Amino acid sequence: MLTRIAAVLTVLLATYVYRSGNIVKHHILTLPDLPAAYFAGGNYTEHCTLITDPDPVANTITACEDIAFWDHLDTEGALARRLVLLGCDPNRKAWNTVMGPLRDPEPRAFLWLFDTDSQALQPVLLEDYPAKHDFHPLGLEAEPSRAGEPSALFVVNHARERTTIEQFVLDPAKLGVATYVRTLSSPKFVSPNALALTSSTSFYVSNDHLMTRRLPSPLGNILPLLESVGGLPLGWIAHVSLAPDGTFTHRVVARGIPFPNGVQLSPDGRTVAVASTTLAQVLFYDRDPATDNLTFSHGVRVPLLPDNLYYMEDGTLVVTGHPHFPSLVKVAANATGAIAPSWAVVLRPISDTTRVASEKDFAQRAYDLRAPLSASAIVPASLTHEVETLFQSDGSVFGTACTTLVDSRTATMYMSGLYAEGMLVCRP
Repeated sequence: MLTRIAAVLTVLLATYVYRSGNIVKHHILTLPDLPAAYFAGGNYTEHCTLITDPDPVANTITACEDIAFWDHLDTEGALARRLVLLGCDPNRKAWNTVMGPLRDPEPRAFLWLFDTDSQALQPVLLEDYPAKHDFHPLGLEAEPSRAGEPSALFVVNHARERTTIEQFVLDPAKLGVATYVRTLSSPKFVSPNALALTSSTSFYVSNDHLMTRRLPSPLGNILPLLESVGGLPLGWIAHVSLAPDGTFTHRVVARGIPFPNGVQLSPDGRTVAVASTTLAQVLFYDRDPATDNLTFSHGVRVPLLPDNLYYMEDGTLVVTGHPHFPSLVKVAANATGAIAPSWAVVLRPISDTTRVASEKDFAQRAYDLRAPLSASAIVPASLTHEVETLFQSDGSVFGTACTTLVDSRTATMYMSGLYAEGMLVCRP
């Protein structure tokens, strides 16, 4: 019964949102005409490979919501080795505190490491992790290791009782081991989603909902849906600073954001990008490095519901998400034969000197013309960023994409999916 009520509410809210212009209609009402797959670096059948669990029975490299580079720097600060850290939860369709359901939190999720040079793949042991503590990773980020020194790893953990943030240490001398340090827990962690480190002991964290699936039934089934699809500006970004004794401060630095999802700090440390999933926008904030305070600058519309973000070294932002929300809901509900499309775009800043004088004329221009389905068919051009498709699929080749990394050295793309099997690697 509640499922039917939620479905009706979705349709009603979708109609409201479409009419009010809060969200691009493609994401709610129209299934986009995407190809089986398109990769900007070449034919996907020749350039893309799916990395899966060596044990096909275990199949633990599944539903990897977030992936992140763990870089090893030499004594001069140059990149010497790059690994991909994957947080994978094969049980996501039974335990998802963002989309639901909340049926079974018992099986723990997994961390994996993938070496981008040797292609070696290995599981990560959670050393000293409390035996009765759940592990359901969402956002994660690892500090680079400098000259062989250990580095910090923080992971958002959607455990059964409450969402926490887990602190680990990664040591290049002990590859395949994440040593548990502590669990950060607070009533202020209402619905943490993604992390962006500002130091080895501080980070920004997005809070995607005020009303969550953890609320008693039927509120937990209805109110988060109202907040999500209605585009209610109830989310926020906080900055957390950790003291040596494990105590920490939590300070809200950006409020009033509809469904803030991925969050990323620019390479120069002066901009924070936030994925507002409901708005189908990336919001940019100016950052004061001395105080970590944020000031809203502008937003950029994208042809998808943005999930996670990744900043490349040159300031290019990679945005990954879901072009059709109803398809994603069907996959999450385990509907027979359901697939959900994927789309990743790159946002490159446009210099002030190259921007056109007429905002109206600029917004109407065609762009992203190499892609089978151009982003310009869905959203107008941005005054501040060039938007170009990196990857898109109707879901038959790779669906539910939520995170994309790009190695600037090789232009290799690494993509994970919210409910997808394996990690897609595409080389130009």
